[in-house]
Amino acid sequence: MLPSGLLLVALLACLTTMVLMSVWQQRKCWGKLPPGPPALPFIGNYLQLNTAQMYNSLMKIRERYGPVFTVHLGPRVVVVLCGQEAVKEALVDQAEKFSGRGEQATFEWICKGYGVAFSNGERAKQLRHFSITTLRDFGVGKRGIEERIQEEAGFLLEALQATRGALIDPTFFLSRTVSNVISSIVFGDRFDYEDKEFLSLLHMMLESFQFTATSMGQLYEMFHSVMKHLPGPQQQAFKALQGLEDFIAKKVEQNQRTLDPNTPRDFIDSFLIRMQEEQKNPNTEFYLKNLVMTTLNLFFAGTETVSTTLRYGFLLLMKHPDVAAKVHEEIDQVIGKNRQPKFKDRAKMPYTEAVIHEIQRFGDVLPMGLPHRVTKDTKFRNFLLPKGTEVFPMLGSVLKDPKFFSNPLDFNPQHFLDEKGQFKKNDAFVPFSIGKRYCFGEGLARMELFLFLTTIMQNFYFKFQQSPQDIDVSPKHVGFATIPPNYTMSFLPR
Repeated sequence: MLPSGLLLVALLACLTTMVLMSVWQQRKCWGKLPPGPPALPFIGNYLQLNTAQMYNSLMKIRERYGPVFTVHLGPRVVVVLCGQEAVKEALVDQAEKFSGRGEQATFEWICKGYGVAFSNGERAKQLRHFSITTLRDFGVGKRGIEERIQEEAGFLLEALQATRGALIDPTFFLSRTVSNVISSIVFGDRFDYEDKEFLSLLHMMLESFQFTATSMGQLYEMFHSVMKHLPGPQQQAFKALQGLEDFIAKKVEQNQRTLDPNTPRDFIDSFLIRMQEEQKNPNTEFYLKNLVMTTLNLFFAGTETVSTTLRYGFLLLMKHPDVAAKVHEEIDQVIGKNRQPKFKDRAKMPYTEAVIHEIQRFGDVLPMGLPHRVTKDTKFRNFLLPKGTEVFPMLGSVLKDPKFFSNPLDFNPQHFLDEKGQFKKNDAFVPFSIGKRYCFGEGLARMELFLFLTTIMQNFYFKFQQSPQDIDVSPKHVGFATIPPNYTMSFLPR
């Protein structure tokens, strides 16, 4: 037989196997999982989903099947949870059972189950506990990290002042600043803003993060077993992720050569010391692969989520100049113009606090949440979720739950203010998720958002080319991530 004929036979055999496995998987779950739209073998519900608007597609299915339903993303069987009640009932009320990590296919290509963010079982527990403790040792949640953020805010002010009011794209101004905070913890030092390698790393992170929000990124989530072998934009995302891994591996090698076990300089040193302590433990989770991937997880998450939120926030404040004016007024009253903002100022600035919360709620950076997985056969409402079932807690549906927010589709800081103008908490505010796998960088992110936003607004007005009513704040992409539209703006001294 000709080589081309053998290739065709092999391809058909592969596709047949996938279809049979898909049918078997569907049959295995019949009568147990929540209802959902009928699915075809292998392609699942692909024909009923718009990969360019995956979140909205799933919300339409919710209208028919309710807040808990099953969807087939290609051969992947996923239970989708919508609204505050369903998500809390799973991630908080049955926290341990829903504490497994599902698959985020793009990042799984590089992580392969290693590292703190995408691991499971004992590995996840050990790496999470170590990461939280070590971040605390390096100042997270303490005054030390606040001073570090204030210092970085000073560098950002210098960079913005140097633009002299010219139109700029704020993307990398913000990502450089935010990234330097987590860099000082994991690498022990900040990068110079003009460092070409640093800028290359930021481009790699942005490129791979944006890919997860695109139509092709969502298509890859469904059919990654095939698409990872094919040409396409996923290969560029892989190249970017590989570049990040290579950089961190190089940093680890540098630390290994100069390590002093008595004086850890950064997160990498602390992990290397723990590796030495556990080298005789045959079941240790402290080895090189987990070090590289955990550092990558921290570096990536500590850069993209906060910088994306700030970027969306500036656009929203230009769209709503009345809101920006009130923030300016509160900054002037509480902080003034002659000292740097401090995190404790937040307690006296309810309006600014409400605005930051509303930016996070409206911006909805991870609308579908990180996927979860049930760790054992689990009864949930009137259903039975077999061990290993993937679960999507739709954080966007909680942040836009009409039971908790009067006008969920509108940007309105009043969502977080009581009738006296004081800040009020809201149980549906879950941008960092909830339960056992909540984002443990939440405290750092809150501090960064407050200090960076107030420092910038203390010193600048924002200007856009268009009038506020003409500004479009609808996102550029919504998939795994929400990506705000590209724009340019001016920072004018106050």
